Amino acid sequence: MNENPLILEMRGITKEFPGVKALDDVTLTVARDSIHSICGENGAGKSTLMKVLSGVYPYGTYDGKILFDGKEAKFKNIKESEQAGIAIIHQELTMIPELSITENIFMGNEITRNGLIDWNEERKRTVDLLDKVGLSLNPNTLIKHLGVGQQQLVEIAKALSKNVKLLILDEPTSALNEDDSANLLNLMRGLKKNGITCIMISHKLNEIAAISDAVTVIRDGHTVDSYEVVAGAVDENKIIRSMVGRSIDNRYPEHESNPGEVIFEVSDWCVEDPEVEGRMVCKNSSFYVRAGEIVGFAGLMGAGRTELMRSIFGKNYGIYRGGKIRIKGKEVTLNSVEAAIKNGIAYVPEDRKNLGLNLLDTIRKTVVSADLKKITSRGLLDSDMELSEAEEYCKTLRVKCSNVDVGVNTLSGGNQQKVVLSKWLFTEPDVLILDEPTRGIDVGAKYEIYKIIHELAAQGKAVIMVSSELPELLGVVDRIYTIFEGSITGELMASEADQESLMKRMTVTSG
Repeated sequence: MNENPLILEMRGITKEFPGVKALDDVTLTVARDSIHSICGENGAGKSTLMKVLSGVYPYGTYDGKILFDGKEAKFKNIKESEQAGIAIIHQELTMIPELSITENIFMGNEITRNGLIDWNEERKRTVDLLDKVGLSLNPNTLIKHLGVGQQQLVEIAKALSKNVKLLILDEPTSALNEDDSANLLNLMRGLKKNGITCIMISHKLNEIAAISDAVTVIRDGHTVDSYEVVAGAVDENKIIRSMVGRSIDNRYPEHESNPGEVIFEVSDWCVEDPEVEGRMVCKNSSFYVRAGEIVGFAGLMGAGRTELMRSIFGKNYGIYRGGKIRIKGKEVTLNSVEAAIKNGIAYVPEDRKNLGLNLLDTIRKTVVSADLKKITSRGLLDSDMELSEAEEYCKTLRVKCSNVDVGVNTLSGGNQQKVVLSKWLFTEPDVLILDEPTRGIDVGAKYEIYKIIHELAAQGKAVIMVSSELPELLGVVDRIYTIFEGSITGELMASEADQESLMKRMTVTSG
């Protein structure tokens, strides 16, 4: 048994990219059999540090020293770090949807007998691994048939198949509902009891407070704070001060609501699931939004919030089965995304990677992509205007980048989200639909986005905001609709609502 109380020491880690020092003399020490949280704003260097540790950035491309399990580590690639007992679960899941659970777990690490894959042994081990993470699923089930929470647990099962000693989870609950999040945190506690150390990168301070034995805060590539804590007794305000370099007394900016006339109205909206015949994902949904009003939509995962918003935005989800949309009192038919944009509607999607961005594009091209006519002169794109607009939006939304000609795939998740928001603000919409606009974004950047949302409302725009975080809805919006199983079950003024009253309406068919 290793007597060293520390499983990991990273000393003086410095990592530079052209024109940017991503990490500057960062130190991290992690105790054996503990849960250690790493916090910091988007672009602070958290993921870069983990890529250094796991060999994505190989030994020799950074300065500093790594000691793992008592020995100096000089990993040249991910395979070497995995062989040493380090595994990473990335924020964006890496499973292949068309393959089975078994195939995904043992990909690149197949069990063979006489030169052939031993499928029976792989399936048997898969069942054991799934049991360890609390899943009772057929190992032949295709990944595409699993929910996000289940896929996350399969990723962890895959890590456990490699005799992991240190498990790194990058924003593990960002796409999970409350039940799946609680399940995952309990699993981490169980792994800790079984001698597996966990590092968790997270923006969710309540989860950090509930589960951490120690916290390290990174800001602008530097370690600014690191300390042991008692799980359940973490000072969230102290973490916020360390992350943003200042105190945020109120996590939600002050906002005075002055709604005007109804400018967006949906009535009796019905949409059928595109894959399951007869299953309605929107059932006679009716709601309205006034000019200058922020309206929230609350519902558990799978309740139909995103399906409703996507189907409204040019019918780009599901099979339309009835309903009407009125903009400024006039009935409109929105049979395409283009028609929705022309009628002054913008939609910032929940899934920024697949629906919000072309990851091969630059920031500059992305910002203007939803309304090219605006920067066209005599049939030609005006590149000077394209540049100035992109730079202006990046400045306004504080996108961290060296310049607007870098690829959006080089940005952190939160900065990518800001670029998606810029793209739609560029279209100057009357109605802005924001689906989970702050998912995976740190507390400081969230505050900035809330302020932008309030500014848009102050300009007279109708804002719709979907969020899984009830405190966020209560803190930001004016009025809240609740959804359960495709039906709108309630409507409350935010000032009169609380989490309990919302949850009641989110779990019953009428409220």
